[in-house]
Amino acid sequence: MNTIKELIKKYCPDGVEYKKLEEVATIRTGKGITKKDALEGGPYPIISGGISPMGGFKFKNRDANTVTISRVGANAGYVNFIEVDFYLNDKCFSIVPLKCWQNIIINKYLYYYLKNIEPKIVFLQSEGGVPTINTVKVGGISVPVPPLPVQREIVRILDSFTSLEAELEAELEARRKQYEYYRNQLLSFKHLSGGGRNEVEWKTLGEVGTFKRGKYFQKSDMLDEGIPCIHYGQIYTYYNTYTDKTIKFLSEEVASKSTLIRPQSIIITLTSENIEDVCKPVAWIGNEDVAISGHSVGLETDMDPKYITYYLESSHFFKEKRKKARGAKVIEIKPEELAKIAIPIPPISTQRRIVSILDRFESLVNDISTGLPAEIAARHQQYEYYRDQLLSFKRKS
Repeated sequence: MNTIKELIKKYCPDGVEYKKLEEVATIRTGKGITKKDALEGGPYPIISGGISPMGGFKFKNRDANTVTISRVGANAGYVNFIEVDFYLNDKCFSIVPLKCWQNIIINKYLYYYLKNIEPKIVFLQSEGGVPTINTVKVGGISVPVPPLPVQREIVRILDSFTSLEAELEAELEARRKQYEYYRNQLLSFKHLSGGGRNEVEWKTLGEVGTFKRGKYFQKSDMLDEGIPCIHYGQIYTYYNTYTDKTIKFLSEEVASKSTLIRPQSIIITLTSENIEDVCKPVAWIGNEDVAISGHSVGLETDMDPKYITYYLESSHFFKEKRKKARGAKVIEIKPEELAKIAIPIPPISTQRRIVSILDRFESLVNDISTGLPAEIAARHQQYEYYRDQLLSFKRKS
């Protein structure tokens, strides 16, 4: 930041000139592509308004290091920077400095500035129907154009933040794979009659506990205080492997009509849009009963609930639930079918040892207050703060 202040003091002490985006850059919509062409594949990623490419194409229509803005659909206003040659679909604009401005404004600087005001760009969406942003509105965006030394330093600083965040994301992905590997290894057991090492007794989920089917309560029933409750949708979006607190509650009246399960139990979802997420579990280790919603089932057991939850997340359980799952658009497993799936039952001391090891991995890869996700969130917040500071200029009078 000190370097930026010195550069501003040296090159633009009286402020910087602002230009409309249409004055400094060409704003051009990409060209439509058929699903058939997209399926043929190719070396050039197809940028179509989303965060990720929609496939590859055989030729390019845009060069590397180009800014794009999604112009239609749910992501309208999303700003991206494509570092490789690519094919731009008609769901996006490309923003390319005019020839006479190419030695005055840096593409990456332009990207960082537009990314910083992305909420304002999203606000340019037309009302009603499919969200759309037109070139006239985008062209009217006001952009500060500081001297090149200032732009270069801004890009250098923000690139370093982006690089650090990417490194942390890569480390998190590696840790998650390591976590999955060790979880599967620790939870590999043989049947007691099978012979060899790691022999343990196996029992069905119906034998190790009692299932309680959740009852429907509406999202409008959920409060900020009262009787703890867990809605099945929250298991996908909020909770990790275990929790001792809920984010929502029910009134005593609604809770009295709902299914309550005791502490040290497991809540398991019964429906999902894909086989990977169906039967997603969360261990309830709070101090009081919790209400559970429809599309989920509670398993009350005397076993370590975390041990069962970790097993339900393993590749071993995945193979078995796939056999029981039914449906196409909505995947479902009935409680009576879930109850038939067998799991290994090692001694309680072994269960607790496994839980202790996996808890440390769980905290590292999923805990938003202490693990890598927390560090990534902090770095991203820091990046956004400095991006806002670096890209705020006094307008030259």
